[in-house]
Amino acid sequence: MSSQYLIHHNSTIKEALVKLDISLGKALFIVDDNNRVLASISDGDIRRALIKGHSITELAIDVAHKTFKFIQQNTTKKEELEQFKANKITLIPILNSNMELVKIVDISKIKAMLPLDAVIMAGGKGARLLPLTKQTPKPLLKVGNKPIIEYNTDRLASYGIRNINITVNYLGEQIVDYFKDNNKYQIDFNYIKEDRPLGTIGALKLIKNFNNDYILLMNSDLLTNADFEDIFNNFLLKEGDALVATIPYKVNIPYGVVETKAGYVTNIKEKPSYTYYSNAGIYIFKKECLDFVPKDTFFNATDLIETLLAKNKKIINYPILTYWLDIGKHEDFEKAQEDIKHIKL
Repeated sequence: MSSQYLIHHNSTIKEALVKLDISLGKALFIVDDNNRVLASISDGDIRRALIKGHSITELAIDVAHKTFKFIQQNTTKKEELEQFKANKITLIPILNSNMELVKIVDISKIKAMLPLDAVIMAGGKGARLLPLTKQTPKPLLKVGNKPIIEYNTDRLASYGIRNINITVNYLGEQIVDYFKDNNKYQIDFNYIKEDRPLGTIGALKLIKNFNNDYILLMNSDLLTNADFEDIFNNFLLKEGDALVATIPYKVNIPYGVVETKAGYVTNIKEKPSYTYYSNAGIYIFKKECLDFVPKDTFFNATDLIETLLAKNKKIINYPILTYWLDIGKHEDFEKAQEDIKHIKL
């Protein structure tokens, strides 16, 4: 949590001015001993107070706004954020039901605040990318000027997703160490160590607590500018239990196709095109879907999807129509180095 924007309720106006100078003039939030937010105060509030004759030795809370703008934890709507931005309000405290501060968000730097916990699968060996992965885990291989995985954590953070779990195994300590020094979005990282491979979703049973009712699962070796807000809204709109993001793959048949049944021609299609949907390695699940994941067992996300289908659960398909690349082979890695020069992620 960024303490640069916080002052205690016993702080004076002078102390608030000093703190405002450190925070580059942005608003401060006044908290009590229990970390409950009581008021907000800005540089303009103090100027107006001093003009009215207040002294810098008085308490800041006496000239602060008791009716301040805030967001209730896990309840943010896109329209709410847009309204704040339209009113040029950038710093917003996120409060729980007891008015206790959870975090402070600079909404000028994010697109949304999605009520999702993310899980990034980063435990693979990247064998197809040897020798590049001999001493470096694939998620830390650099595309352009930063590691593959950081494109994904940055993008998740830009949608307000700050609870990010990363499953690690092969050279996993390097990933943990990297984010100790590279966490500009103040993401709450949680690392899940797999003692042995548990598939693409088996490790989720090792996570003790999720903060939200929805979980976004994705592979760490993807480069994509997919719109996570649109994906999530589509999931909610269609009232799904799970969602699979896919990549449309069009196949053009260069010949006329004759369709038959029991030896009889039923139709002729001249040079038809067929669209198939490949798994994009991005999923959303309701948290209760994890009840179908066995403990301490190798289990893939696709196994869970098949289980959910057998239980007559509703699975949503979301085709990604923007940029997407799975970096699995050397040619993919080379393509990524070229793509990153002109594609904004």
